[in-house]
Amino acid sequence: MPGLWFEEFEIGKTYSHSITRTVTEMDNMMFSCLTMNPQPLHIDRHFSARTEWGQPLMNSLFTLGLMIGISVNELTLGTTIANLGMTDVKFPAPLFQGDTVNVTTEVLAKRESKSRPTAGIVDFHHRAYKQDGTLVAECRRQAFMRKRPAEA
Repeated sequence: MPGLWFEEFEIGKTYSHSITRTVTEMDNMMFSCLTMNPQPLHIDRHFSARTEWGQPLMNSLFTLGLMIGISVNELTLGTTIANLGMTDVKFPAPLFQGDTVNVTTEVLAKRESKSRPTAGIVDFHHRAYKQDGTLVAECRRQAFMRKRPAEA
């Protein structure tokens, strides 16, 4: 289990995640359809060609999910109890089909849980960039994290 325990998170540490992902037209179509989002800006190439972007934009909620998902293997796989919330979600630049996403995560804060002695809360700041270094998404996320189990 590669996820980190609550005690292993260091405030101020930034992780540059090793996984990258090139996003595709199929990603955009499937995610938009599965989430019942008929926005032509995501799924209609002809419509999108007449916008200021000139092509379909990746669905922003897909981008948000991908950004957080890329961080899971190195930070929270098997050690998260639950996500508590996401705030300050921003998409400062467009993401297009064919762009490759890379992600960093900074640990902003952490505190022990008041209700569970075996858990703590960690505040993350996730940032997603495309291949040219342009920031395309960011958010703060609070995760309810397991503490390292006591040795038997």
